[in-house]
Amino acid sequence: MKALHPKPSALPVRVGARLRACRKAQGLTIEQVAAATGLTRGFISRVERDETSPSVATLVTLCQVLSLPVGSLFEDADTEVIRLGDAPQINMGGRGVLDRMVTPRGQSKVQVLRSRLDAGANGGDDLYTINCDVEVIHVIEGEVTVLFTGRTETLTAGDTLTFSGREPHNWRNSDASVAEVLWTFVPAPWSGSR
Repeated sequence: MKALHPKPSALPVRVGARLRACRKAQGLTIEQVAAATGLTRGFISRVERDETSPSVATLVTLCQVLSLPVGSLFEDADTEVIRLGDAPQINMGGRGVLDRMVTPRGQSKVQVLRSRLDAGANGGDDLYTINCDVEVIHVIEGEVTVLFTGRTETLTAGDTLTFSGREPHNWRNSDASVAEVLWTFVPAPWSGSR
């Protein structure tokens, strides 16, 4: 029996967009990277547009200058689809609310919940905080009031409110109809994989 060997892919390896994104995220120009690597601006530009393939040594040099692990250029992107009907229900402690986590359980950078708020639903009796830098509420349907110390914000369909999760707050649906909202937390305050 003859041994089977994997065949190389006919698709070209595309690393340019990741190199460009990393360079831009660090605020570096092509000229600065060219000066640090000894490569020409034109060559780096062609690499970033995937018009040429750098040698392994050149790729290593580029990654060293960008403080980017070489292997990360070849990793598959973290992509996962969560269908609303399959999204796990979680309990965030509110009353009259159905929360579904629509981001992967192990995702630590961001967490998104889609919530159905019955008429009269609320986040409890007291103001609370969430351990995240940024909290965002986007109202898909209905009306939601967000309460802070000394002020309130009333949001209707299409409105979005951004604030620190560490700021004491609460929410309520004082409308007579159901509200649908998206909550986004950055970074994720907890992982459902625990």
